Amino acid sequence: MKQLKQLYGTFFVLATMLFAQSVLADPNPVPTVDKGDTAWMMVSTILVIMMVIPGLGLFYGGLVRSKNMLSVLMQVMVVFSLIMVLWAIYGYSLAFGGEGLIIGNFDKLFLQGITPDSLADTFTENVKIPEFIFVAFQSTFAGITCALIIGSFAERIKFSAVLLFSTLWFTFSYLPIAHMVWGAGGYLLGKGALDFAGGTVVHINSATAGLVGAYFVGKRMGYGKESMAPHSLTLTMVGASLLWVGWFGFNAGSNLESNGGATLAFVNTLLATSAAVLAWSLGEVFTKGKPSMLGAASGAVAGLVAITPACGSVGPMGSIVVGLAGGFLCLWGVTGLKKILGVDDSLDVFGVHGVGGITGALLTGVFTAPSLGGTGAEDFSIGSQLLIQAEGVVITLVWSGIVSFVAYKIVDMLVGLRVSEEVEREGLDVSEHGETAYHM
Repeated sequence: MKQLKQLYGTFFVLATMLFAQSVLADPNPVPTVDKGDTAWMMVSTILVIMMVIPGLGLFYGGLVRSKNMLSVLMQVMVVFSLIMVLWAIYGYSLAFGGEGLIIGNFDKLFLQGITPDSLADTFTENVKIPEFIFVAFQSTFAGITCALIIGSFAERIKFSAVLLFSTLWFTFSYLPIAHMVWGAGGYLLGKGALDFAGGTVVHINSATAGLVGAYFVGKRMGYGKESMAPHSLTLTMVGASLLWVGWFGFNAGSNLESNGGATLAFVNTLLATSAAVLAWSLGEVFTKGKPSMLGAASGAVAGLVAITPACGSVGPMGSIVVGLAGGFLCLWGVTGLKKILGVDDSLDVFGVHGVGGITGALLTGVFTAPSLGGTGAEDFSIGSQLLIQAEGVVITLVWSGIVSFVAYKIVDMLVGLRVSEEVEREGLDVSEHGETAYHM
């Protein structure tokens, strides 16, 4: 009897505690800011900056001739810096302000209303991060996207033309695409398009602009007749390595929290890139008889590009397939497709970022399926998602293509696109910047 009373007493206490907890629980809990998430986002932002300066700069710089090395480094650094300032003035507001279908609004022009106490959403309800770090993180995405374009017309374009084009294209192509894919109320976001870290926003967007630019600026003097081999594959290897390391911030940082979702993006980035290196190298063995260092470095970038839209929603085995596909298809992109297009895309921006971005965007619609190890809902439909992904790809290609065409026309009328024949022969380092990368 005594034990029964104790049991009833324990039950009564537990029931009372549960009742009190349910009654006293705040129906509108105050959002919390996790210091670990905040620290992770600051580290991720720094990693993306490292991707651009020095990663992209050295990767591109090593691929051009020595007389144009500094011009590429200068373009990458100054374009990135320009976009950082424009992002703070109006870019962030147009990309992430308001809830428009295509573009945001000017509510946060000059970052007005944002303070150290302002919060930004993550993927978990009531878990926030300081808005300033979200502003900074997203600014680096805009910066690297504009810097990627430089590779298509390297060694022959005016520095002033690069800056003017970057301003126009950032305003009328990057910002609308970013808002449609990631911004509240965005058209593609509302349709359910999956782009975890920028397959459409960054890679297809920039690659299209680069391809149009390569046509507009024209082929380099002596293209197809003179040797235009990379002047330092060592620097290209270093740059590719820095890109790979920095890409963990790019992809895993896009989770906005330091949790299991970030670790999924992290491991997928590692596996897909490794698979793409193997695929590209194997493809070179079959087509050229031997694998090259340039091929391995290019394969790494191809894998990074391909997994970018998928890294947060596919499983590890799916990421390997995405990487393999990206490696093989991007190898074709810089060889077969480039010949078909008949364009001098100097550093194969479209062949890698365009083909890789399209590959990754479409395969995201396949390997996000739970049956294939992805994180999609139980009712996930591969067919339906593929159509949505394809729509995002087409919209990005067309939008960026039209904006780029108009922007290049404007730049050509105002300052001219291409340097003179004499300047191109001498090299852009001396003629445009009065410096040389190397002194004998």
